[in-house]
Amino acid sequence: MSRVGRLPISIPSDVQVSVVNGSVEVQGPKGQLVLDVHPVIRVRVEDGKVLCARPTDQKPHRALHGLTRALIANMIRGVTQGFEKKLELAGVGYRAQVQGQTLTLSLGYTNPVVYMVPPDIKATVEGTTLITVFGIDKQRVGEVAAKIRGLRPPEPYKGKGVKYVGERIRRKAGKAGAK
Repeated sequence: MSRVGRLPISIPSDVQVSVVNGSVEVQGPKGQLVLDVHPVIRVRVEDGKVLCARPTDQKPHRALHGLTRALIANMIRGVTQGFEKKLELAGVGYRAQVQGQTLTLSLGYTNPVVYMVPPDIKATVEGTTLITVFGIDKQRVGEVAAKIRGLRPPEPYKGKGVKYVGERIRRKAGKAGAK
């Protein structure tokens, strides 16, 4: 058995999980998520726990077993607590502001960069350089954070750009002959 896949997922009291026609639906205080499960994996709800099972011990089935269990666990965590990623702007004059679902970033280009935040994601700015991306779907939160980071990835010479909080930028030395 898969070490991850065989673990049961406990369902909190304020969350409803239902399995209908090969899709898992999770409803909680923060919202609702739906996952279409691969046909070979069987998911069932018993005694306040979600259990995943696979038909054989073949490598693709083992991989799908652990993946499905992890995705359902992330869905349950998402509708109860949510997920967030923090990004920080490093550079002189780099700043961000949010108005509704529009994130405006000054990143050293001639014009400000305007990024439309998807409706299922919430972005906030603390101060002028710390952006917090929040949502109930872990994959969407990571995707939006990566797109924002991709607008001006951190560069290795001066360390300027958009980076995750806690990310270490590997610095390089400049030109050797500069005096």
